Amino acid sequence: MSSPSPRIQRLTGTMLPLRGHDIDTDRIIPARFLRAITFEGLDQHVFEDDRASTDPSRPHPFDNPAYRGASILVVNRNFGCGSSREHAPQALRGWGIRAVIGESFSEIFFGNSVLLGIPCLTVSAEDASWLMDLAESSSSMAVDVDLEALALTAGDRVVALGMSRAAQEALVSGAWDATNLLLENPEQVKATAARLPYVSGF
Repeated sequence: MSSPSPRIQRLTGTMLPLRGHDIDTDRIIPARFLRAITFEGLDQHVFEDDRASTDPSRPHPFDNPAYRGASILVVNRNFGCGSSREHAPQALRGWGIRAVIGESFSEIFFGNSVLLGIPCLTVSAEDASWLMDLAESSSSMAVDVDLEALALTAGDRVVALGMSRAAQEALVSGAWDATNLLLENPEQVKATAARLPYVSGF
């Protein structure tokens, strides 16, 4: 029997600001790195093409030493659009990202992230801009993300966060890993399979 998935109720970490709307999954992890049969090592290629084309005098945020160790990614609108590749949140997770805060997310990217235990929480455009400014001016400042209260605390300011009730409940209760839920209940899986005509009885 597997161990229960951890409850994700509160996260604390420094922020990594990534400005720009409509950042798609091919930018997050270019397609040529999807040929591997595991997700190991994808973190080394996160935003590889964007990073390679960035002016060295102004390094890409994922290359900027100021954000080394950051675990909370702050983005703008429609982050994770494009193809439905699970590799995108897998690569971010491997890099160390544990939560993404942004104006909005692609629906599939959002779902893939939740299944990995990565909360994608929305904020207003004004709050996203303020958080990015804060991360750029005070990169070592840790913020607290409270998933139960749907609030981010940065110093003496509290920012309201948004997330669907279903995703919030799955994360805070530890029910976000669907595969793990199946492994925890093998007898129920067998009983259900026995009732399905396309699994047994043909």
